[in-house]
Formats: sequence, C-alpha cells, structure tokens
Amino acid sequence: MSSLLSYALPALGSYAMLSIFFLRRPRLLHTPWAPVFLPRLGAHRAGSGELLENTMEAMENSLAQRSDFLELDCQLTRDGVVVVSHDKNLSRQSGVNRDVGSLDFEELPLYKEELEVYFSPGRFARGSDRHMVSLEDVFQRFPRMPMSVEVKEENEELINKIAGLVRHFDRNEITIWATEKSSVMKKCRAANPEMPFSFTIGGAIWLLLLYYLGLLPFVSIPERFFFCFLPTIINRTYFPFSCSGLNQLAAVISKWLIMRKSLIHHLEQRGVQVVFWCLNEESDFEVAYGLGASGVMTDYPTALRRYLDNHGGAAQAS
Repeated sequence: MSSLLSYALPALGSYAMLSIFFLRRPRLLHTPWAPVFLPRLGAHRAGSGELLENTMEAMENSLAQRSDFLELDCQLTRDGVVVVSHDKNLSRQSGVNRDVGSLDFEELPLYKEELEVYFSPGRFARGSDRHMVSLEDVFQRFPRMPMSVEVKEENEELINKIAGLVRHFDRNEITIWATEKSSVMKKCRAANPEMPFSFTIGGAIWLLLLYYLGLLPFVSIPERFFFCFLPTIINRTYFPFSCSGLNQLAAVISKWLIMRKSLIHHLEQRGVQVVFWCLNEESDFEVAYGLGASGVMTDYPTALRRYLDNHGGAAQAS
C-alpha cells in the first residue's frame, strides 16, 4: 500500500500542478474563439423592465441605450410564422388563454397594458406599443444587431425556420442559438451549424465537473457563450423553486460552484464570453463585472448603460 501511495501521490501532485498551470494559460493548448462582438450590455426580452417585453418599442429603446445584443425567445404560430414571445401560452402576456401555436399570426392578441418584470417582482413595465412581432420583422428592422434566440422546445419546424431566417438575412455570425435543453441544441446546431451557440444546462454541469476534476484545460469547448444566472440573485429576484428552503440551498451551492474567478478567467481566455443574467440592480452589476464577466443581461438597459458609462474603466479592467 505504501509503495502504491509513493507512486500515486507524486503523480497526482504533478497532474494538479499541470492542470493549474494550463487553467491559467489555456492559450498554450487552445486557439481562442475570436469574438465577433462584445456582449457588455444585453437587453433581456429586449429590455422588458422599461417597456413592454419583446416589442419593437422596447427594442428601439435598447438600441438607443447602445445595447450590444438583444435576448429573445421564439414560438411558432399556427400559420408557420416565427414570433418573438417568451411564453408558449399567452395568458400572462395578454390575458388570452391560448397557445401561440393555436393562432395565426394576424390573430395574436395585444400585450396587456402593463406587465410585471419577472426578475424585479413588484415592478411593472408599460408602453404604447403592445403588438407582438415576427422574428423576420425584427431582422429587417435591426439587420446588424446581434441577438440571442432561445428555443424552449423540440419543435423542428420552428428551429428550421429560425435557421433559414438567419441565413436569409446573413446573420450567421451575430445570431446565437440558446436553449436549456441539450436535445434541442443538437437540433439547432444541425439546422444551422454556422451560428455560435451557448451552453445548455447539461453542458454547464459538464463544464463545472471538468473544472473541479482539473480536466477543463485539456478539453475542447465548442460553445462560444456561457449565459449563466448570478447565484446571488436567488431568493431575492430569482426564485427557481416554490420552496424557500430549496431556494436558499440552491443559492449557497450555486454560489460556491459558479462564482470562481479562475473559471471565468479561463473561459474568457479561450474566447468563451461569460454573460450573467438577469441583473437589474447596480450591486449585481458590480458583482458580475468583479468576477470578470464579459457582460450582463438586464431588463433595464438604461440603468446598465449608466453604470457602464460611470464605471466603464473599472468594468473593462475586471
């Protein structure tokens, strides 16, 4: 046993030192992704804290605040139109208890006059524009604006239509595939492999496992974006579970697992851009940029723009 340990311990020590060395210097092993744009300011649901989510008015406002990209979710109508909508069912957004897929595009109802901001409970957004919009119209209006397009379900028709629209408008490099599910991402990548894509939940768990095992420096990373919730917002503005005890436990565990500067620095060095969501308070902006994040996704692009303009040097240096 002692002879086994005499071999194992030096081997483990050498492995640990190599892992740490390449974790800090990943470019010795990997050519980093070259970023097409810097996602400093991302407008969640097009800036849903300031104007009604996913409307053209909200998107115009986000552009006026010099947002770097828009975050959108897509659904498919009965007549095959890709519509920008976070929810499959329209009850929360419009008060009409119908699924998007059960209506033609022209039948889609107006948004309610005000909508609660999901990541700022108790705050509401209002706007003069209450119309739902098609992804095609968004691409026509903002042809060079980078966007993250999230697909929530394995709807191959929806995925193929998004892929086709991205190709048609020559947006392959500035439109990001996003989804929580690995099975959906597989179909997205098959439909348009030229589009950059983000980590799924399964991919993020695998990433963390590789990091803590010391294997991450030696493994290729095909993802170019890591959209990750900031653990400190759990139980404050983000409630992933109905039970408060589970939320508290999730906050403690995820904070310990994710908030690692060495991990974020490693990803950034490899050209994987880390964006924390969905942050609506200046204190959260401070935490995210302090960890070394590339950017922040927010419901309040005006507030984040003000923060970046006032702390741009410090945020840039983080």
